[in-house]
This record gives sequence, structure tokens and C-alpha cells, in this order.
Amino acid sequence: MSPAEPEMPEMDPLPTPRFITAGEVPGLLSMRECIEAVERAFLALAGERTEQPLRTVIPLPDGRSSFLSMPAWLGDPPALGAKLLTLFPGNHERGIESHQGLIVLFDPDTGSPVLVVDAGPVTAIRTAAASAVATRALARKDASTLAILGSGVQARTHLEAMLLVRPIRRVRAWSRTRTHLEAFAREMEERHGLPVQMAPDARSAVEGADVVCTVTGASEPVLRGAWLSAGCHVNAVGASTAITRELDSNAVARSAFFVDRVESALAEAGDWILARSEGAVRDEELAGELGRVLTRDLPGRRAPDQITVFKSLGLAVQDLAAAALILENLKDG
Repeated sequence: MSPAEPEMPEMDPLPTPRFITAGEVPGLLSMRECIEAVERAFLALAGERTEQPLRTVIPLPDGRSSFLSMPAWLGDPPALGAKLLTLFPGNHERGIESHQGLIVLFDPDTGSPVLVVDAGPVTAIRTAAASAVATRALARKDASTLAILGSGVQARTHLEAMLLVRPIRRVRAWSRTRTHLEAFAREMEERHGLPVQMAPDARSAVEGADVVCTVTGASEPVLRGAWLSAGCHVNAVGASTAITRELDSNAVARSAFFVDRVESALAEAGDWILARSEGAVRDEELAGELGRVLTRDLPGRRAPDQITVFKSLGLAVQDLAAAALILENLKDG
């Protein structure tokens, strides 16, 4: 007789990952909670309690579209996963979003997939939350005039986020498309009860502003350094590749230029890379990472009249922090 085969332990069934649609996200991810979660992610990054390689970008044969992979591990809150994203600029002609994707969350103890989330609304909220963290850390406490360049989804979430961290009383907005600007102003006035002045050009929106958010799809500068008032803080959000930028070299050179992650910025932040190529700045002049300002390892604003910039590229740990918050809220519900 052959020896008896050892009995295999009975395996527990794997959990079924929960899928969260775009329409469900706002009810599970408030801006106020996301700001705090993203700040914790910045602190974890500064404390080396994260692992995340540079995002992988695969160009597609049409020469315009691409597929992006952004994996990461986050120590606080514990999270493991990735954002998978497609960028199809031609989708605008089809009437659909150019950026589409999913965030996949795994149990950091077992490796089991636990959550799949539509990345669109999460990205919109967590990106604005990151700008809010930067504004709270770098902008003057009395900043009350906000300029927004752009009128899309990010313009909407950024206005909401800025109202949570600074006493904003005046809002000026500009967009290349007047009908989009009118819709944005009307919707935001109804939602927040605050007048939104539609500026005829970007300069008119920016001059005299205490906080500026650039959230456009521009590949060439829409913000000139000459327009920035002393003491202004800028959240530069829209451009996210090494060959695109929203800020001109003068804006970069005039400012203390903070980033979400130095490695990412030196590889992907066209606002900095192109200014450097024009001789306006050197890499050693980069002010540093926002997380190190939060830990007080780096000074933030040094004087009331200093101009500060936060260059946001978006980090996978921010996506994981937001997805982990969604998962927590699902459990609590």
C-alpha cells in the first residue's frame, strides 16, 4: 500500500472584491476626510513608510494614447494596490473622458483583492485634497482671493477643497472655452453660495490673487510669473509629463518650488524640467517635498511676501489612501 496522502487543510473561500462605481464614490469619500487621509500619505512618504516606483507609461500605436500603471504599498493607513489608467486624448471628440481607470486594493496581510474603484472621481477628489494639504502648509493664513485657471472636474473639486482650508471670499476663474466657464461659475455659485467672477483672460484672474490653482489641459504656459503677486501660493496641477507645462520659467524661478516627490518631479514635471532646460533654475534649487514640510524637516513659507508653488503630479500612495478610506467607510456603513 502506498502511504496515505497528507490531508490538505480546508481553505477559506477568498473574499469577493467589492466594486465601487463612479456614482458611489462621492458618498464614500468626502473632501474633508480625504484631505486628512492624503496628508497622512504625505507623512508616510516622508517617513519612508511607502514603496512606489515611478509610474510605468506604455505609449500606444496611435501616438497620442497611453496606458499607465501606478503600484504602491502604503504603511499608514496600511494599503497595497495600484491605479491602472488609460489616457486617450481623442476621447474628447467622442464626448467621453480622456482619463479612465481603476484603483485595485489588496489586503496587505493576505494579498487578497478586496476593492476595485472607478478611478475617475477618486482622482478628482484626492488631487484637490493634495492641493488643499499644500495650501494649508504653504499659503498665507489670511489668503482670501482664489484664482482658478480651468473649468473642468478639477476646477470644481479644487474650489471645494480651497474653501475648506482658507477663508476664501473672492473667486475669479478663467477658461479657454467661455461656455464651460459660464457653466462652472453658475454651478459653483449655486453649490457654495459664493460669487465666481468670470475673468476675460488668465492674467485678469491671477493678478492680485492669494492662491492660484492651475487645472487646465494646457501643454504650454497659461500662467506667467510676472502676474503673480507677492505672497501668492500656486497649486500647479494640470500638466503631468516632462514635455508639458502650465507655468512659464519666470513663475518657476520666482518661487519656492515644492513637489509631491522629488524623484517623480525630476523625471516627469515639465514645469520644472522645461524651466531648467531654459537655464531658469537648477535642480539643487528645488525647495523639496511637501511631506518634509509637514514633518518640519524643511521650512515652508519663509516670509509673507514669498511666492510658493506646489507642483502636483499625483502619487499612487494618495490613491491608496483614498481607496483605503472608501473601504473603511464601507465597513462602517
